[in-house]
Amino acid sequence: MVHAQFDNTARQALAVKAVDAKIREDLTWQRIADAAGLSVAFVTAAVLGQHPLPRASAEAVAALLGLDADDAVLLQTIPTRGSVPGGAPTDPTIYRFYEMLQVYGTTLKALVHEQLGDGIVSAINFRLDVKKVADPDGGERAVITLDGKYLPTKPF
Repeated sequence: MVHAQFDNTARQALAVKAVDAKIREDLTWQRIADAAGLSVAFVTAAVLGQHPLPRASAEAVAALLGLDADDAVLLQTIPTRGSVPGGAPTDPTIYRFYEMLQVYGTTLKALVHEQLGDGIVSAINFRLDVKKVADPDGGERAVITLDGKYLPTKPF
């Protein structure tokens, strides 16, 4: 049976426990995703409390992290989503994404609407990828791909 959380407290506590285990066991998010059989972005978000995992994936992640059966069940619940509480985020990495949306949010909106019409880009039917590439000017660059299904607004 599918269950949903109405308060994110339990999932937040589980996220802390899981990250502690990840550190203790010296695991990467990719290794955890491999155990789950799903993408690294989805599994990372799930372990951090933003998605439910399918039963087999939840059990594999729990076993890898040394979590108990109750934790495996909790990993399967539909969470109350939202990892950034109200106001501007204070973590520098998350803040930069907030800053990018502050600067380019209206540009993204204008381009989506011009090219696709009135609608939204779904974060439900969604793919995320992060890659490190060499910067031709020296150093490294982050290439972040946000790939969401376009859902047009339908008159009713």
